[in-house]
Amino acid sequence: MKTIASCVQDIILRRPFLEEGLSRQIINFSALASDLNAPISKMLQKPVKDGAIMMALRRYQKTLDANKSDNLNNVFKNLGDITVRSNLSDFTFQNSNTLIQSHSQILEKISSNHQIFYAFTRGMLESNIIISTSERDSISKAFKNETQIGFQDKLSAISIYLPKGNSKIAGLYYQIFKRLAWENITLYEVVSTTNEFTIVVEDDLVDKAFSVIKRLKDIN
Repeated sequence: MKTIASCVQDIILRRPFLEEGLSRQIINFSALASDLNAPISKMLQKPVKDGAIMMALRRYQKTLDANKSDNLNNVFKNLGDITVRSNLSDFTFQNSNTLIQSHSQILEKISSNHQIFYAFTRGMLESNIIISTSERDSISKAFKNETQIGFQDKLSAISIYLPKGNSKIAGLYYQIFKRLAWENITLYEVVSTTNEFTIVVEDDLVDKAFSVIKRLKDIN
């Protein structure tokens, strides 16, 4: 049976910015209750009072505070170095039987140069390469027989070194994405390994994104 509390939870879970606002205690409960009155009344098929919705919102906020994970907080407190790489380009190719051979040519060329940023992601239908823009001609040459379906330059990557055991912590990436979204930062690409997390953004967003990532240590 639907209740006001369950309706409030359903709505907030579909609108993560509301949850963020409640968590930060920056939302006016009276105004939010008034805004939610119509959809909740429709869900319950009967009129409800703003005061009842306000009570449900306050209980939900207390639940958010109680559910803060000590493990999650410890991960953010112990974040490692944050590295920024600029002058990157992103290439997207349609998958083919020869794509890996083209990929191996690039790996052979850059294997001895550790200053070059390189990330390769293979999906079901297409593959992405993010590489230092200085190697743009090398990519064009190695993949000349492949079908290129996308390109973007003027990109930067921000890499975060995560403590060991981070893969066992629920909500880790959610917290990162939520804070970036709250600041209206669009992610062009995301690359992840076991203990390293990299976001790729357009150059004009890199300073803002770096500031958000740096503040993760102050998540409490």
